[in-house]
Amino acid sequence: MNQTTRRSRQTAIRLFAQEYMDADLPEEGAGEYDPSFVITKLGAKVNRALVGGVIDRVERRETESGSFYTAHLRDPTGTHRFEVASFQPELHADIEEILNRFESGDRFLMLLVGRARWFETEDGGMFTSFRAEEFSIVDKDLYTHWLVEASEATLRRLDAYEASMESDLTPAALESAGVPSDLIDGMVLARGHYGEFDTENYRVGILQSLSMATGSDVIIDAPSPQPTLEQATEPTEEVSQAPAPTGDVSEILLETIRIKDDGDGVDYDTLVHAAVMAGHSREEAEDAIDNLRDIEGSIIEPRFSFFRLTPQ
Repeated sequence: MNQTTRRSRQTAIRLFAQEYMDADLPEEGAGEYDPSFVITKLGAKVNRALVGGVIDRVERRETESGSFYTAHLRDPTGTHRFEVASFQPELHADIEEILNRFESGDRFLMLLVGRARWFETEDGGMFTSFRAEEFSIVDKDLYTHWLVEASEATLRRLDAYEASMESDLTPAALESAGVPSDLIDGMVLARGHYGEFDTENYRVGILQSLSMATGSDVIIDAPSPQPTLEQATEPTEEVSQAPAPTGDVSEILLETIRIKDDGDGVDYDTLVHAAVMAGHSREEAEDAIDNLRDIEGSIIEPRFSFFRLTPQ
């Protein structure tokens, strides 16, 4: 790779899953070689990102063009989805090693540099993912360092968003309000598209991440409990103090899809979370999803990790 190409590459933004999953504003490059971006609610312009987490799912799919891989990385705020395409043979040996370890029951921490991708549905919905450029299994120290960096980057965007709320949406006004110059363009686009919203979930995500990084035992009132780094890399098990299950796990999953499916399907993590909140284990939820899809045929998976009720 020559020096000019390296200089032209976009910086890999540190980004938690929740902020990226919430984004539904793409910006196409004006020219053939101009970069495209996903604009988040906090004004991040994501072309490339450095993300991390526990490997949570890996699948190989065969196509006419060759092997195609999809996978999940779970960080304290949600799940990043990434893929390795059939035209990336230089990554196939490494992702096969990841797949083999995952299928053997191993769980481990990873960091990944990926390029932003999105898919827009016919009714205007948008799903985000990354196409992997490089990835590596890492130890707890490296992952902790990423957690801190991603927390600092997210907090910086949060502070910029709060500052922008007292300002007109012009570059000059935002700069006067204290929004960093590198965030102004994205902030103008984000505020114009998303409007005002509650940032509390993002702040909770930062607290969860820093709690995990420091090994703190502080309990945070959040949508789902977060494991310590030691727990995160172990095969998924239920916390011993989980509430007693209420209701059949399959019915909970079906009802969640009935309520939440707005035409785009309900994502895998939402279904698992609903089951866990009802007192069932993550393993029970995953088995029930597989059973409903593959055995009973009650649900379908029209897009990777998004589920809908089977049409009658």
